[in-house]
Amino acid sequence: MHAPKSIVVLLAVVAALTLARSVTVEGVEVNVQHDMAFDFKAVRTWAWNPEAAGYVKMARTQEDDPETMKRKAEPWILDAVGMEMAKHSLQKATGQPDVTVTYHLLLSTNMTAQTMGQFLPATTAWAYMPFAAGTQSIKMMNQGALVLDLSAKGVVVWRGVAQARVAFGADDKKREAILREGVRDLLRRFPPKA
Repeated sequence: MHAPKSIVVLLAVVAALTLARSVTVEGVEVNVQHDMAFDFKAVRTWAWNPEAAGYVKMARTQEDDPETMKRKAEPWILDAVGMEMAKHSLQKATGQPDVTVTYHLLLSTNMTAQTMGQFLPATTAWAYMPFAAGTQSIKMMNQGALVLDLSAKGVVVWRGVAQARVAFGADDKKREAILREGVRDLLRRFPPKA
């Protein structure tokens, strides 16, 4: 007995779309915390941290070069933060700012694997003979987190963390889009609701 051709095609399309989504990008996850005692209504101006706008930390391979990644990613982050702050009617300070912004870009690799029999107990009492586990599924992705710290008088009063996973072969346009999406999603939550 054969399944109708339309069902086979539909299942193939669903499988292809699911596989394509899992291979390219998984959504940006956002978490925000803030100082409950700080008066965010008084914030009108902002500026980048005068010591350094941000920092890049990498733990993927021995050939990682945080400085090269910083030269590539920092312009995207600076531009995205500037655009989002303007949307919130916050002016870039010419003098002493109400808050200073520092970013931290943290990049690593994530791997998950499943082996045949991993969810079965290692006992013959269940009528399964012990067997050597073989890897049936493996997934490796680049993983990163963008942390935005807003500080007042040297104390962090608001911190947002955007996390995402992206395929190894993703191009710079895709990486830029993910960073911009992370900044946008983070700063949507600024200032915090009272």
